[in-house]
Amino acid sequence: MFASVPTESTHRPTLDPLGASVSADAAAPQAIDVIALGWVDNAGITRVKTIPYGRLDAAATHGVGFSPVFDVFLADDSITAGTLVGGPTGDLRLIPDLAALRPLAAQPGWAWAPGDRYTQDGVAYAGCQRTFARRMTARAGLRGLSLRMGFEVEWITGTEDPAGRFLPAFHKAAYGMTRVVRVSGQLRELVRALAAQHVSVLQVHPEYAAGQLEVSVAPEDPVGAADTTILVRETIRAVAARHGHTVSFAPCVLPGEVGNGAHLHFSPWRDGTNLCHGGEGPQGLTHEGEAFLAGVLRELPALLAIGAPGAASHLRLEPDRWAGVYHCWGLENREAALRLVTGMTGERQHTANAELKCFDATANPYLVVGTVIAAGLAGIEDGLRLPTEVPGDPSAVAGVPRLPDSPAAALAALEASEVLREALGETLFDAITAVRRAEIARAAEMTPAEIAAEARRLY
Repeated sequence: MFASVPTESTHRPTLDPLGASVSADAAAPQAIDVIALGWVDNAGITRVKTIPYGRLDAAATHGVGFSPVFDVFLADDSITAGTLVGGPTGDLRLIPDLAALRPLAAQPGWAWAPGDRYTQDGVAYAGCQRTFARRMTARAGLRGLSLRMGFEVEWITGTEDPAGRFLPAFHKAAYGMTRVVRVSGQLRELVRALAAQHVSVLQVHPEYAAGQLEVSVAPEDPVGAADTTILVRETIRAVAARHGHTVSFAPCVLPGEVGNGAHLHFSPWRDGTNLCHGGEGPQGLTHEGEAFLAGVLRELPALLAIGAPGAASHLRLEPDRWAGVYHCWGLENREAALRLVTGMTGERQHTANAELKCFDATANPYLVVGTVIAAGLAGIEDGLRLPTEVPGDPSAVAGVPRLPDSPAAALAALEASEVLREALGETLFDAITAVRRAEIARAAEMTPAEIAAEARRLY
């Protein structure tokens, strides 16, 4: 039925032992017994269906049942409805991508595979976020372009007291070696687990806020980058749990404090050439690379409803926190929403990229990569050029606008974006906007402290 879906799984995957630091009873390679088939909903929650290993062939061929109502789940598991999506009827099939199947090093006997959704007739489902990301990647390919993308992952680690209050694992000093000492065993296990899962780690280090850490991974194709950031987050959770810690990727853990971002780094390429370097445009951008970035910048108010979608996101989006709240761009400007990163002399042809600093981990990463591609391609098609660069603190420059300052304002920008509506298609657009409206209504009854506390628990 699903002719385009790989169905071979004749070899039982095994997990090379990493020793007692990851698996205390790993005396031999760990056979996979259970597989989590994952997807991310429009509220940014990673959800799964799990199957015994012996069902993998059947799942890869015919999928597992899946209600379309999951597209209108809210983060707290309440359910809304759109014009096209919602209600108790209907069924889909969730098909694991076997090429992305990974044993879970911190959960012996388990593996994870991202899934794509199809109708029962074997047609790609119009509301599937991962399929959307793949479709936008293919759209770029038809224009001779490829994209390299990667997400930074920031999180808070610690414990909860009996009253449910979060206690960070460490406090001062920001970026300090003292923080590494406090969780060095945990970080070592994390790096080893990610390596066992074939994730290329570039950096792992303490961050600014109390209990905050960050890991950066190597860039990949857009769908692979989204897959990897989900795998990284769940690996962080599993490793931390082995040490008695809970973690949160929420954009705001405590109101008034610096929160967690999920910055997207990206670069468009043509014929093996990085379009963010070696050109005659501003700061060495090629004209095509400049147009791609200009398209992203033009759509950024609408993209905020995708990449920083909720009330907790806007508790993070404050000036002077390097959260990228200003609708501008600049070379190595960490207060601009769009930061151009050139890299070191001698490697810029490989490393030059752009960074979107305003996004966070409440976003569905497949929607993020797909909409950024759509916005950039529209910029190329329209021959856009970047506005004047902002070289310093945007708050000190007259006329530099803020991005939308509320979820409602960002949603209005999304609903007005013809570029993103066309790219997403009516089914996916309807589901996303229905979830956003319902989340906005729910948050209206909550205080900032309640919003932050819920986000910490859910994300």
